[in-house]
Amino acid sequence: MEQQDHLLAEARRYGYIEGDQVWLRPLLDLPARQVGQVKESADASLLYFAQRFNLFRTKVEDLLQKIEESDNKGSFLMKALHLKEQVGSYDALGDFESLYRRLTEAEESIKVTINRNREKNLATKISLIQEAEALHDTIDWQAGSEKLKDLRQGWIKTGPVEKHLTDELEVRFQAAVDAFFARKKDFLAEKKAMTNRVYDQYKDLIHKSEALQNSNEFEETTRKLKQLQQAWKEIEGTLPRKQANDLWTRFRAAHNHFFERLKVHIESKRQEPTLSTGGEDNLSRKRALVAEAQALLNQPISQAVARAKELQAAWKKVGPVRGEESDRVWEQFILACDKVFEMSALEHYVRKRQPAGPDATSPRDQATVRIQALRDFIKYDKQEQEVLEENLGKLNDSPGNDAFRTMLQGKIRAFERKIRTKNELIAMFQQRVTG
Repeated sequence: MEQQDHLLAEARRYGYIEGDQVWLRPLLDLPARQVGQVKESADASLLYFAQRFNLFRTKVEDLLQKIEESDNKGSFLMKALHLKEQVGSYDALGDFESLYRRLTEAEESIKVTINRNREKNLATKISLIQEAEALHDTIDWQAGSEKLKDLRQGWIKTGPVEKHLTDELEVRFQAAVDAFFARKKDFLAEKKAMTNRVYDQYKDLIHKSEALQNSNEFEETTRKLKQLQQAWKEIEGTLPRKQANDLWTRFRAAHNHFFERLKVHIESKRQEPTLSTGGEDNLSRKRALVAEAQALLNQPISQAVARAKELQAAWKKVGPVRGEESDRVWEQFILACDKVFEMSALEHYVRKRQPAGPDATSPRDQATVRIQALRDFIKYDKQEQEVLEENLGKLNDSPGNDAFRTMLQGKIRAFERKIRTKNELIAMFQQRVTG
């Protein structure tokens, strides 16, 4: 009863009866207005419209409570404005002015929060744009694509900014994204084109190999096939593993076919009668070339290199020598030439590291420098040799690997010869140091 008396008093404070109509007194800048009609009695009507006010006030207070508790206050702005508009039209009797004031304060607070959030959103979007633009030069396409995917999600989740900045930021962000994917598309297209070029290069070498595999010009064809093997190794670019394996199998088959035929040819030649006195003449000529090659280290190195190349060309023109002496004289000749070439490489190395010139130090110091350089070279040669031996050890005994096995064994022997040559040069320089 006491509560109804209080409600009735509040109704009379903010409203009144005129004739059979219920009126709300003037509030804010609004004039008095009719909110209803008297039904049963004046007091009952006043009480009814006071209760309606309580319902409206509850809506306002519920909204204000939600705004207070929410992290996303901006989402309630339109609801606050809607209730604020209803203050001037809602049919009830009560303190609408205080509700209007509270809603206005809430509105202003929300707008402040929205402005603050838009500033944060602006900073966030600028950061996302900068991260996207930072991918301008990356070539890690997978990581870049994943990064842009994350940036897009971040962009979507980031709230709005001031309207006059929205389009500018959207355009800048999308431009960075589009630029990355345009570069990625160009790269993949170029990669595909490069793969096609690599494939065509391999196929060309295969066709050339297959055209030679039945040749009876064994010496010339051996040279050509070795050139093709070297060209195969020098092709730059990669192919999918299965495709690369299929091409290599076909290439290797052509070479194996020829070298199997070469083995048969060599074996048949071994069974032929030994050479006549012409072989002795060839041996004498080769011994003369060996003697001249062994004397080359006494000449200026540039002249020695040129002459060693001439001697090698002359060696090829000399006919064959049979028996063990053939291998012995060849080893002597190739070792002598190797010393010249190794000495040339050594002197080039020393000149690059002694700007003052090789004559700036004593002969003993010069020899010591060269000994240390040769020892360093030997260390690197041994490392290369170990890698080759390891690869050879991993190669299975399949006949299809014969050509590759032969190539590896030849490279290993070449490094053994390099190391032996450098050790002999070290011995020569050590004599100079101790002499």
